[in-house]
Amino acid sequence: MARFTVDGAELAYDDEGPRDSPSTPLVLIHGWTADRHRWDHQTAHFSAHRRVIRLDLRGHGESTGAGAPTIDALARDVVALLDHLGVGRFIPVGHSMGGMTAQTLALTHPERVERLVLVNSIGRMTYSRARGLLMAASTLAPFKLFVAANIRRAFGPGHPRDEVEKYIRASAATPREVVMTLYAAMRAFDVLGRAGEIRVPTLMVHGYHDVQLPVRQMLRLAKGYPDAEIRVLDAGHELPLERPADLTAVLDRFLARP
Repeated sequence: MARFTVDGAELAYDDEGPRDSPSTPLVLIHGWTADRHRWDHQTAHFSAHRRVIRLDLRGHGESTGAGAPTIDALARDVVALLDHLGVGRFIPVGHSMGGMTAQTLALTHPERVERLVLVNSIGRMTYSRARGLLMAASTLAPFKLFVAANIRRAFGPGHPRDEVEKYIRASAATPREVVMTLYAAMRAFDVLGRAGEIRVPTLMVHGYHDVQLPVRQMLRLAKGYPDAEIRVLDAGHELPLERPADLTAVLDRFLARP
């Protein structure tokens, strides 16, 4: 683990795999209240033959810093780290909020993004009025209850309860200000109307049982992409934890495409 300072935050990151690999580096971006270890399975697999960079976003995991006010701000952190490491072209792989960040990178730096991978992610959070009011009301609950409710429902049916509780505790360790600021940033995120601008080959992998960011919202986004490959797996919102080997296999096939 190494550290890099940007805009008042010290970002923890891992930079693994051969620097001289002909394969384009992967940049793995985790989701809300998570950390870079969401990608342990993918990092172990891909770093054997290509460079893999993963980081804890500001305020998450072992990184410091206040919550980013926008998804754009998270993307700027990622670009700053890649510039620091001397990485030009790359392939962002983002889960949930990390997928929002990855799309932002593809829109703001299209010359650097070779392909794009979105895992359980969407272009805009769209819900019924009743669901929107319920989500807004949930922010008034005690912080630990708010986090627990969101993480518990992120896992698909039948996931071991002790595993779910472990990730609830880890998420609740994220500072409240970071959690709530980025919750608002995700609610404000909207690139749905710009999907057609992302012309690189894109893989969208989603959990069939995802109630956090439902699969229909991913399909709505995919319709706007000129070159989107879709895979739906038997899981909830936490695909990197629920089906790590299957996710790696899907990524492997996509990256092997000419």
